[in-house]
Amino acid sequence: MNQRHMISTRWLIGLWWCLQVVLLPPWSQADEPALRIVAFGDSLTAGLGVGPHESYPAQLQQRLDQLGYRARVINAGVSGDTTAGGVRRVPWILNSKPDLVILELGANDGLRGLSPAQTRQNLDRIMQQLSAAGVQVILAGMKLPPNYGAEYRNGFEAIYPALAARHDVPLIPFFLEGVAASATLNQADGIHPTKEGYRVIVSQILTTLQPILDHRNGRVSPAQPQRPGRR
Repeated sequence: MNQRHMISTRWLIGLWWCLQVVLLPPWSQADEPALRIVAFGDSLTAGLGVGPHESYPAQLQQRLDQLGYRARVINAGVSGDTTAGGVRRVPWILNSKPDLVILELGANDGLRGLSPAQTRQNLDRIMQQLSAAGVQVILAGMKLPPNYGAEYRNGFEAIYPALAARHDVPLIPFFLEGVAASATLNQADGIHPTKEGYRVIVSQILTTLQPILDHRNGRVSPAQPQRPGRR
């Protein structure tokens, strides 16, 4: 091999290594797997009546991207779903290999006047199965309109803090806080949020979700998400 060929070969090898350094992203960004977040719910999660990029899972993905979190949000909302339907869907949810599930179910149970005891049992089964699979859960609470009567309403609404305490998971006290009954943040049916309504919901979810993500990423000292009975 002549000297000119050796210099040329060394130059090409050097150039190749330089390109690897310049073109490949850092390991922490390129190789670290994205956290898989599954939004598990009914039409409030599916985004009934709004565009696919306006639902809360889509807007949550946008916000997480803007904040620099490496996460993938999967919309597993099914319009009309009940907690009984949710129990049947757990194996499908687990097929998505989630790291974290935001569980928003029960509104249709309440609106149909189903037994709160059955709703609680179904949610309990869902949470047990997710926990057994090593999935972290954030539970979204629901409330009912006053016309359902105080006894039924109180029994239904008590389900969520009780289950959050039982499973020791973060609780969003009311998924539709600041949005329910707002003429400007809901569609004409008065039930399903508009794009702007979902923006409010996403901001609320982030107050619970961000400390969990920061703790996982080691960004800050772990902040305690809201749990029943803790201030």
